[in-house]
Amino acid sequence: MPLFNFMLTLSRRNWMRRLGAALVLLAACQTSLRAQGSSEGVQEFDPQAFPGYVVDDVVVPVPSEVFSVLDKLGEPNWKQEIRKIDMPSTGDRTLLALMFGTVVAEGFVAVQAEDRQSVQDIGREVISLSKNLGLSKSVLPHAQAILDAADRDDWSSIRKEFDRTQKTVQDQMEKMKDADLSQCVSMGGWLRGTTTVTSIINKAFSADRAELLNQPMLVEHFIAAISKMPEGTRKHGQIVKILAGLKDVLARMESAVDGFSHESVEKIGGVCSSLLTDIRTGK
Repeated sequence: MPLFNFMLTLSRRNWMRRLGAALVLLAACQTSLRAQGSSEGVQEFDPQAFPGYVVDDVVVPVPSEVFSVLDKLGEPNWKQEIRKIDMPSTGDRTLLALMFGTVVAEGFVAVQAEDRQSVQDIGREVISLSKNLGLSKSVLPHAQAILDAADRDDWSSIRKEFDRTQKTVQDQMEKMKDADLSQCVSMGGWLRGTTTVTSIINKAFSADRAELLNQPMLVEHFIAAISKMPEGTRKHGQIVKILAGLKDVLARMESAVDGFSHESVEKIGGVCSSLLTDIRTGK
């Protein structure tokens, strides 16, 4: 069975609701989809072998692998998907964590585009944000490895280092009792990843490709995570906007019982893009 047909079969069995291609990056902001079997087809699906992590029974996919799957579904112009990194200066840790997630996700877009300059710019932004978050000691080795690999055009190594960077940051935040900030990293990555996914789907729409957005359980996870955040974080302006946006996206996902229309994909992309702009401008 071809990879794409296999993915659709999962969706019809309700698996895509658990394994949705959320770039969470990001996300919790973040993780992967890989087919088991030969390049000719898939013999068996083993959930235990799924390269991601489970949070409250939700499998959060690895961004590099999600992008890889998307690439196999067509030949998007990744360079068109790259957004200029121009982060505002701030000491707001909630906003910094959201920014960090978006920047790591942007890194995967740049890797897919094999854009050396963008990867180098993003690597330097990762260093800057990690310093502001007080995590530079843990992140610097990864960031330097990204910059060194970019000089060699070693895209596979760069992808691995972006994965490791996000995991390191989230692990350090957990140790520092900043679980809410770890969730912010994940949400920032997911917003950037979903913005990319919807953009690609809109440029060559098909109902089958749109099924990649069928991930309500992951969105529900983020909504539940916000409800458990400390009051100060929960009432943060950006988090309030994100919560409203997630509820809007969830309603659109749940109403797409017969599949996603082109309009619904555009609406979901518009919500995520607007939230992403707010994060990147600090508004």
